[in-house]
Amino acid sequence: MWAQLTKACLRLEEIETQLSQPETYDDPDLAASLNKEQKDLLPLVEAYRQHQKAQSDLDGLADLLDDPECRQLAKAEETALRAELDRLEEELRLLLQPKDPMNGKDVFLEIRAGVGGEEAALFAADLFRMYSMYGEKQGWRLELTNVNQTELGGVKELSCLVKGETAYARLKHESGVHRVQRVPETESGGRIHTSTCTVAVLPQVDEVDFTLDPNDLRIDTFRASGAGGQHINKTESAIRVTHLPTGTVVECQDQRSQYKNKDRALSILRARLYQRAKEEREEAIAGQRRSQVGSGMRNERIRTYNFPQGRVTDHRIGLTLYKLDAVLNGDLDELVEGLILAEHRQQKASENEDA
Repeated sequence: MWAQLTKACLRLEEIETQLSQPETYDDPDLAASLNKEQKDLLPLVEAYRQHQKAQSDLDGLADLLDDPECRQLAKAEETALRAELDRLEEELRLLLQPKDPMNGKDVFLEIRAGVGGEEAALFAADLFRMYSMYGEKQGWRLELTNVNQTELGGVKELSCLVKGETAYARLKHESGVHRVQRVPETESGGRIHTSTCTVAVLPQVDEVDFTLDPNDLRIDTFRASGAGGQHINKTESAIRVTHLPTGTVVECQDQRSQYKNKDRALSILRARLYQRAKEEREEAIAGQRRSQVGSGMRNERIRTYNFPQGRVTDHRIGLTLYKLDAVLNGDLDELVEGLILAEHRQQKASENEDA
């Protein structure tokens, strides 16, 4: 590990030297590639430098530990530094783990109301608001692709494109069944109801990643419904694409242009079929190990939002937070980072088993 870290530091120095030279920018592709590599290396190198400083500080305590007057204070500092070194070493091991090839991709976020009727639809709207607020904090951009609303402001189903360099890496563990326990506004008896929504997070894949056969597709046009003024309702700008071999159907009507709706619908279809193929490959692996953070499949219950107790529980990692309001207002970092950490630990455990 330490040799890898030394190599990473040297490589970062080389990149910084290249980026300081004006001629580098004569080749825009080279400059962009170097900037991306620099951005990827910085967290690793910075953590390594922090580790080196903590180790140097610890080594510097040797004389103080031998001094009777300073020994007690030095012992306390030694304990803190050793804990910091352990934390940084764990962080470095995680940063050196192979990255998901889909990290860095934009994602399609799909939310569907499940069990619970109108209450499930209202919860689906709450989840979209939660992810929208989280995305805003992350600097992402959300573009609605399709939405089917209810009269009371709920959402039967919704899909949107989330654009951001870290979108897939931080949202990929949100796939699954989200359960809410609360007293619905329409409940006169004060009884707590349990409703569910399904969330799917699909990386936006290119044609290079997954190719669609035009012969497998049926494309229909229809008049869009909902907001958009007279134009959106008078022209058949909405698109429905059906993948005949699997029966997968995608609709897109958020754009005024039929061409743009078709392009977006094909992109969503490609993402769904890629995810389906990925899940089938994983299921086919003999003796497949179930990850601690789950399979990410849509039928897997992953999280409960309990309003009477003000808590959120992620069932995959056993994490319970008593700050429901904050979570629903987009404070997801503690959940997201806990899931990322669990994924890395599972990868490490699997590697040790295979060794």
